[in-house]
Amino acid sequence: MNTQNNTVNILFIGDIVGRGGRKTVKSAISRLKEELSLDLIIANAENSASGFGITLNVYKELLGFGIDICTSGNHIYDKKEIVGYLDNLDKLIRPANLPSKAPGKGFVVVEKKGVRFLIVNLLGRVFMPLSDCPFQTFEKILSEYPDCLPIVDFHGEATSEKNAFAYNFDGKALAVIGTHTHVQTNDDRLLPNGTFYITDAGMCGALDSCIGVVKENSIEKFLTSVPIKFDVEKKGKMLFNAVFFSIDTDTKKIVKFEKIYNICGE
Repeated sequence: MNTQNNTVNILFIGDIVGRGGRKTVKSAISRLKEELSLDLIIANAENSASGFGITLNVYKELLGFGIDICTSGNHIYDKKEIVGYLDNLDKLIRPANLPSKAPGKGFVVVEKKGVRFLIVNLLGRVFMPLSDCPFQTFEKILSEYPDCLPIVDFHGEATSEKNAFAYNFDGKALAVIGTHTHVQTNDDRLLPNGTFYITDAGMCGALDSCIGVVKENSIEKFLTSVPIKFDVEKKGKMLFNAVFFSIDTDTKKIVKFEKIYNICGE
């Protein structure tokens, strides 16, 4: 793919699930970084350690792949060891609309080619754990960083909530990218006022699974309603799901975008 010097090229990677997902991401980045002339790589990493949560070692591993910023969601505190580090990790963010006393930070500013980007993580409230209003939280953050281009990871269950949020901030957010459901949607587009939107970026994990976990575990729970331990599926073909978009450094507008759905492995 041809790229230009006056663009910032961004890759947003869908939820990384377990070791298989990490391995798939490492391989994909090594290939795409040069092919797409990537300047900024963001990835949702809340399921990157054994399928639930993230550890310090896994965080460092992901940065070693070339990921610039790790976002998260409702599983950010699943691995207790990470909690004590969150306030001091500059490249891992948790949902900004969690209570103010929650460990960690909800957004980060990064600069690429003279353009300042505001990366914000938000948690939906429909069918999700208790959190503050993502609309009001984002409005407040926007007012504090008027010189930045906002990229939002909206970690939510309901497609309607993600749609409503994106339209509400169309023209104010550079991109609103949904995560959490682990299933890539086919609605990537520019909204009327120029915001890039996709309801869910998808996942990096086993293709023949139930959103990354062993399908028999999930089937048994649905059939019996009995709680069961979910194991990450480690066998078979792997999915790499992401979205790519380019920003013109002069106009600060998106000039190109595409979703990526690759099947890798055996």
